[in-house]
Amino acid sequence: MALFDTNAFRVMEQGLGLLSKQQTIIAQNIANQDTPDYKCKYLYFAGALREKLNEKGEPTAKKQIDLISTVHVDENTKDQPDGNNVDSDTQQALFAKNAIQYEAIINQMNSEFNMMRTAMKRS
Repeated sequence: MALFDTNAFRVMEQGLGLLSKQQTIIAQNIANQDTPDYKCKYLYFAGALREKLNEKGEPTAKKQIDLISTVHVDENTKDQPDGNNVDSDTQQALFAKNAIQYEAIINQMNSEFNMMRTAMKRS
């Protein structure tokens, strides 16, 4: 029996991976805020998770849920005369938001573990 092989754990695992990837991209943007001609990058999540969760029918334990992401380079915005378009305030806010989302998923995982621990103690 695969105790942690559930849709919830797969979604949380993939979510943490994507948030980690997003944190790396935001950190790169912040590190390059003074680099001439650097173009800000963003990580976008395709609606794959939403589509999977909205599918009709009973979810199965083995249903594969893939969160799809793409890195988008902002070529249209030119905030600074040197061609760099990194807005430090925006990136700092995104960094904080990402950290909060990461912590929320960790808290949810801890709750799942606590429920399992409680169920095992009662058996």
